Amino acid sequence: MTSDVAISAPETTAANGHGEAHTTARFGALTLGSIGVVYGDIGTSPLYAFREAVMAASGAEGAPTPAAILGVVSLILWALIVVVTLKYVVILLRADNNGEGGTLALMALAQRAVGTGGATIVLLGIISGALFYGDAVITPALSVLSAIEGMKDVTLTFEPYIVPLTVVILVCLFAVQSRGTARVAAFFGPIMCVWFAVLAVAAIHPIIEQPQILFALNPLYAVSFMLHHGIIGFVTLGAVFLAVTGAEALYADLGHFGKRPIQTAWLFIVLPSLALNYLGQGALVLGDPGAIVSPFFQLFPQGFFRGTMVVLATMATVIASQAVITGAYSLTRQAIQLGLLPRFEIRHTSEAHSGQIFIPRINQLLLVAVVLLVLLFRSSSALASAYGISVTGTMVVTAMMGFVVVWKVWRWSPIAAGALIAPFLFLDLTFLAANLLKVFEGGWVPLALGAVMIILMYTWRRGSRLLFEKSRKLEFPLADLVAMLEKRPPQRVPGTAVFLTSDPLSAPTALMHSLKHYKVLHEKNVILTIETAQTPRIDLAERVRLEQISPTFSKVTLKFGFMESPNVPKALAIARKLGWQFDIMSTSFFLSRRALKPAAHSGMPRWQDRLFISLSRSANDATDYFQIPSGRVVEVGTQVTI
Repeated sequence: MTSDVAISAPETTAANGHGEAHTTARFGALTLGSIGVVYGDIGTSPLYAFREAVMAASGAEGAPTPAAILGVVSLILWALIVVVTLKYVVILLRADNNGEGGTLALMALAQRAVGTGGATIVLLGIISGALFYGDAVITPALSVLSAIEGMKDVTLTFEPYIVPLTVVILVCLFAVQSRGTARVAAFFGPIMCVWFAVLAVAAIHPIIEQPQILFALNPLYAVSFMLHHGIIGFVTLGAVFLAVTGAEALYADLGHFGKRPIQTAWLFIVLPSLALNYLGQGALVLGDPGAIVSPFFQLFPQGFFRGTMVVLATMATVIASQAVITGAYSLTRQAIQLGLLPRFEIRHTSEAHSGQIFIPRINQLLLVAVVLLVLLFRSSSALASAYGISVTGTMVVTAMMGFVVVWKVWRWSPIAAGALIAPFLFLDLTFLAANLLKVFEGGWVPLALGAVMIILMYTWRRGSRLLFEKSRKLEFPLADLVAMLEKRPPQRVPGTAVFLTSDPLSAPTALMHSLKHYKVLHEKNVILTIETAQTPRIDLAERVRLEQISPTFSKVTLKFGFMESPNVPKALAIARKLGWQFDIMSTSFFLSRRALKPAAHSGMPRWQDRLFISLSRSANDATDYFQIPSGRVVEVGTQVTI
């Protein structure tokens, strides 16, 4: 699902978040799409959030008390209002990076605003990106498992098949990723609309039966519960947070749907449906405390309706999982472009929409991790303990970077920016502290996953920087080499040679080795540098920068946004319009392939050297990544110590 759906244009319009005009039909399509893609994760939270929170609140007492039920429902409702509605829907959706959202887009925006002193912001971006991978692993495992567990409420004979069936569904889900999400996504919106409608309707009868549940709308019940329950209240807060997981998704998908459709879907459909369902579950358990074992599915009559609900819940959780998996692909592409991860193979699954991509290696790693989690924990209650830490950690980092954007980009005073963000940061830190109590119950999983990703990203960024600095010291200044070659040119051969380099001031290694071994020079020589901007996309007018440095040498810089996949031949076609005579069939691309070896003193510990070298070996071929025709490429091997 992307924002560029082709729709006929009636006259009525509504402005989207970027000040553009949407046709009413287009706006409706984007709103429907956002319900399917953006709100799948938070929309499936009622399957487990209320149950886990009430069970935590009951503690050793066993049966939940009316005070605990009203307190939990009030906490959930006000968490949805403060964390999701105020922080994300009202404030953070305005902090967009050229229309794009998400933690790495926010990092790039904050880094651009701060300038050279942005090392802390990069570190925050690495932490939030790493924690998102933890979320991307736990969401499919927890949500699909919680839906399949509903079979126990239909008949207990299904119980032994819950874990095997969950694994089969997850394997199928990851297996179809390579086909692209466009066809499946067309059904996401309507299915999730039915899901939210059913959530709301099923809650009406229990609320009528137990109208006192409506007292939970008063925030004083939430405050009273926290004040009178001590450490139990704090533990309960960690479970309450399960109701707002998925809030990051609505910010991350800003670029796909625009601000207004996401806000409209939340305020008029998603929030009312979720609030009604949590009130309904609370009313059900007020009337029958024993229903806490499975309050969601017991909202539906036994037999056909409950069985149908298990099927609908499974579809909804698969959709929620799909959104997170797609998010992991997008995050990986951004991380590669921002220099936080090595190049991986990226396949485009749609000719029309550049955002629809598939990364085989990430898909395989996610599948293995998700299946391992299901087999390790075997129940949604056990997995719920592992869930909150990665999401709360991401939210804390987002709030910190949000402060920088409000201060530096929106140009508020530091005191005003602090006054706006501090309450949300305090709430996020409180949720994080509550979730950290569950480290030994399963919370170690996202922390371990996050730590691994942080080490990988930091090692790749640090190693790349050290390698660049070491290479620059060894390389010959380009201007001096060109002057020498123009004065005493070697044997010339027809055609154009393009030398790829990351440092346009130094002579490319491939050029030096070509001169050393072949002792010839092409008639035309191009030093090609590919840059990644701090913005998601680049206008075509800014894509190519052309500079003639001598009669036979020129510099070409191609610029791509961090949300774009670099395509060198297409970009060079633009250079032709700027006057560069470029014919792909008479052009050879020269790349240097570096074989890395650890040095005695590299600036990193020996284990990190080895990790960086193994990461560089796993990187995808530059020819494929930059989409250069392989028949036009000459690779020159060099050995470099780091």
